[in-house]
Order: sequence, then C-alpha cells, then structure tokens
Amino acid sequence: MNISGPSWYVVQTHPHVEVKAAAHLERQGYSVYLPRYLKRRRHARRIEIAPAPLFPTYLFVMIDTPKQRWRPIKSTIGVSRLVCHGDEPAVLPAAVIDDLRSRHNDAGLIQLDLRPTFRPGDNIRVTEGAFRDCFGLYQGMTDRQRVAILLDLLGQKVRVVLDSDAIALA
Repeated sequence: MNISGPSWYVVQTHPHVEVKAAAHLERQGYSVYLPRYLKRRRHARRIEIAPAPLFPTYLFVMIDTPKQRWRPIKSTIGVSRLVCHGDEPAVLPAAVIDDLRSRHNDAGLIQLDLRPTFRPGDNIRVTEGAFRDCFGLYQGMTDRQRVAILLDLLGQKVRVVLDSDAIALA
C-alpha cells in the first residue's frame, strides 16, 4: 500500500453489529465513521422510529498506513472483512465522507428526504397492508407524513391515507 497519510476505507460487518464493530475498532485506535439515520419500523401494529445504519453491514475506517497496520481490522469482533482490490484495501475518496457528514442534523444523524417523489395523478400500487396490490392515483401528502391516494373500490373512487412507504409507482 503506497498511500501517504490517513485515508478512508470500507469495512463490511456482520449483520446488525455495526455499532459493536465500530466500538471495537475505536478501542484499537482507528477513527471510525458509521453514518446513521432515523428509520421507521413497523412492529406489532406500532411504528417505532430509531437510529439505524445508513449502509447496513458497512462502516468506514480511517487508516494512516505509514503509522497504523490495517490487517488487525480483519480479525476485529463484528468485522466480516475489509473491502479490498486484490490484496490491498480499497481507498474511499474523502469527498464521499465529507458529503455524508454535510447532511448531518443537530443530533448527528443523516437527514434524508422522506417525501415521496410522486406527483399528483401518478398511478401507484399499494405494497402492504389491507389494500395490498390495489391500484390508485396519488393525491398528495398529509401533515403527518402520510400519503393520500384514490383507490378504485367497488366501482367508485375512495380516498385512502397510508404511510408513504406502503406505496410504489405502478
């Protein structure tokens, strides 16, 4: 590896242990970046919002190759592998990390655009729930981040309000 100075690299972790792997890497003296966002999860008819990794099973580690060894990363608890090109770790451009960090909010989480990219009148399909596989027309967003759609039910148009992640373009 002929990189001079610190550079960013991609580490693949085992599923659901990104935070644990990051803690173990930091304990070894590496600078770690684990971008997270607020994820909505539906469980037992409840919606829960919790921080989750932006890239599941991946995190970023900064290695100063003249001063730090990178091979111990491969045997760190929670780490599956260091992403490599051949036998050498693949360098990630610093601009990628800078761009991700520029999207942080005050809580240190990545701010994602949650609004759907549909336009009023677009044909949509319901992907989950009681109206799964029904087709309709997108009307717009409500105040609570839910979408209003018109479904064809029993020969007439019925306005239904659903979560934005329950629809897709038809």
